[in-house]
Formats: sequence, C-alpha cells, structure tokens
Amino acid sequence: MNKKAIKAWIMYDWANSAYATTVLAAVLPVFYASVAAATLDTDTAASYLAYTHSIGMLCVALLTPLLGTLADLSGRKGDFLRVFAIIGVLATLGFSAIGEGDWFLASALLVMSTIGFAGGNTFYDAMLPDLVPVERRDMISSKGYAYGYIGGGLLLAVNLLMIQQPGWFGMSSTLAGTRLAFISVSLWWLLFSIPIFRHAPRRPASTDLPETWKGYAAVGVRRLRQTFRQMRRFPQLIRMLVAFWFFNDGINTIILMATIYGTSIGIGTSDLMLALMLTQFIGFPCTLLLGAWAQRWGAKRVLIFSLSVYICIVILGYFMTQAIHFYLLAGLVGVVQGVSQSTARSLFSNLMPAGRTGEYFGFVNITGKFSSIFGPFVFGYVGQITGSTRWGILSLIFFFVAGIAVLLTVNVQKGMQDVTQADQEEEQNGSTGALLGKVQM
Repeated sequence: MNKKAIKAWIMYDWANSAYATTVLAAVLPVFYASVAAATLDTDTAASYLAYTHSIGMLCVALLTPLLGTLADLSGRKGDFLRVFAIIGVLATLGFSAIGEGDWFLASALLVMSTIGFAGGNTFYDAMLPDLVPVERRDMISSKGYAYGYIGGGLLLAVNLLMIQQPGWFGMSSTLAGTRLAFISVSLWWLLFSIPIFRHAPRRPASTDLPETWKGYAAVGVRRLRQTFRQMRRFPQLIRMLVAFWFFNDGINTIILMATIYGTSIGIGTSDLMLALMLTQFIGFPCTLLLGAWAQRWGAKRVLIFSLSVYICIVILGYFMTQAIHFYLLAGLVGVVQGVSQSTARSLFSNLMPAGRTGEYFGFVNITGKFSSIFGPFVFGYVGQITGSTRWGILSLIFFFVAGIAVLLTVNVQKGMQDVTQADQEEEQNGSTGALLGKVQM
C-alpha cells in the first residue's frame, strides 16, 4: 500500500467534512430559515430547503455516472475530484454574500455546493479499491469517516464561537460571524484537499480513448450502457444497491433536516449547534471501534446493527420536546452514522469488478442520488400536508426498515466470488475483457 496516498485519501474526509458539518448539518439550515428565507413562514422554509436538497441530488445523479466512466477510462479520478471540490469550495464561499430574503440564491448555491461535495465523493470513494486491499478496506474506510468527524468537529467548534462570540474574531454581529464561518469552511476544504490533489492514484488510461472530448464522451456513454447491462452478472451487488437506496436516503435526510427540524419544534440555535458538535466527537471513537468490529465480525452485521439504531432514533425523534432529547439523539447518531456509511462503502468496493470502480460508484451515485430525492421530498411533503414536521421525521422509518429487509438477502461471499470470476475472465480475454466487451469507435 502507498501510505502517503492513503493518508492523503483520509485527509480529504477531514477536509470536506467541514462542509457536511458546518454547512449541511449545522449552520446553513438555521441561516436559510432565519436569513435567506426570512420572508417565508417556518414550515415553508423547511419544505423549500428539503426540495432544494432533492434538486441538488438530482443534478449529481445526472452528472456523475458518465464522469465516473470517463475517470476510469482516463485513470484520472484525482483530476475529476479536484474539479468537483473546487466547485464546492466556490459555492460555499458564495453563502457569505447571501442577504435577507435571498432564498432563491441560497438554494442555487446549495445545489452547486451539493454537486461539488457529492460529485467529488463519487471519485473519492472509487479510489478506495485502488489504494487498499480487500482485507484492509473496512478499517481504512472507517478511518476516513472517523478523521472526518474530527476535522469537521474542530472547525464546527470554531464556527460556533464565530457565531456566538463574533467580537472575538473582530465581527460586529452574529450574522457577520456566520458569514465568516462560511468563508472558513471554503478555505478549510481547499487547504486540506491539497494532499489528495497531489497524491491521488492513477491507473493506466484505456487504449480505446479517442482524442476529442466528443469521442471521449461517446465512449463513456457506451461503456455506461454496457455497465448497466452487465450488472446482472452481480446479483449480490444489485441487492446491496437496492438496500442502499433505502437506508442511505433515510440517513441523508436525517443529516440534512435534523437542524431545521429542531428549529421547527422550538429548540434553540445554541443547543442545536452544540448537539451537532457532540455528534462529531462521539463519531470519531465510535466509527473506529465499530470499524474494527466490522473487520472482525463482518461489515454486513455491523451495518444492520447501525440501521436498527437509526430506527430507534427516528421513533424517539417524533416524541422529542426538549433540548436534552436532541442531545441524546445527536449522541446516538454519532455512534452509528460514520460506521453505517463506511461499511456500506467497503461492502460496495468488495462487490465491484476491479478496474471499474469509477463506473460502478458512478452508477451507485446516480441511483443513490435519485433515491435520495425521495427522503427530503417525503419529509417536506408530509410535514407540509400535516402541518407538523414531526410526521415528516417519523415517515423516515420506512426507509430503514426496507433497507434492512433487503440487506438481509445479500450474500457477501457469493458476491466476491462472482467478482473474482469476472476478473479472471477479463484477464484471460484481454485488457477490456469479457466483462464489458471492447469498446469500438
């Protein structure tokens, strides 16, 4: 293993987790409701934010599968990651210029930053099999999320001070401190992305690459179609994908809507921010611990355990009335959030054919992002028609129950055998192999 490249890979989680914690989970939902959407009522603001997240996920879903294919063909996943990261950094910086009532501009920037964040993660995730052998992936994947918790948590702590004690930073108001927080996230994301920009692994480019971008895109589209057709050879991967559609939608919706949900039921901003910071620091040791358990006992078992905890979180969230309840639920989320995502990532990497991870993670991304449209939409729609976001949060229980039910049918060992057989056939039949067939132009 290239230790320098692995450290750089882990550091990128440290870098972009600042966006996930400060922007997505903590500051932006409150900022959106109280500043950008100040001219709207609270429930409408919550619904508009949920719809914006759905639009952002749709854009990512449409973009990343083709780009994942092109990244595999060129062997330059790191270059694609760099482009998307910079898009996210610039959009995050733009939040600092949002004024009162600018909800449409805030929504547009959120869509762009979502494209940068989630699109970049497609290529980031696809690097894992290039860097780490199968027997170490559960642990390394967990380390990425664990260090992300620390990086995101440290900057969130500073950001909370900027917002609650703006004078310490030469700011005149809480709003000015919030704007400074957005600037700090963009700089943090960019600075700590430099190692992966420099040390991202490269695979040999395909000999089928044309010279023009038009031909390049045509090859990507053709191979993407072939990937879709040939995926039937990996039934365990398909089952894992269906399970992922459900439970990932539930997890993402909780991450995106937790703060604005707390705001809508009367929990103060300071309590919301501190509880979310608690999530980060609980997440670090718990993700490492449960990641070690996954390596010993199996990622699938630990993933099912974490999803069961999420069901409890959703039910308890419906009855939440006080700040202490939000603290308790934030702690529970910290226990399972990182490991649920890291084990899913390592399971996928084990069920994908070697050399095609950009394509397959791109396919996971498009279907996952299409499915992720429904969680925020259901939350927003149910909250809007019932007049209560409590019913919106309770509706998420369906996504976790369905995810566990499908996950129970996944045979990981059989899936890895299918991948090994396909890889052997590919080696026997040439560089492009029998798996997807040689692309002709």
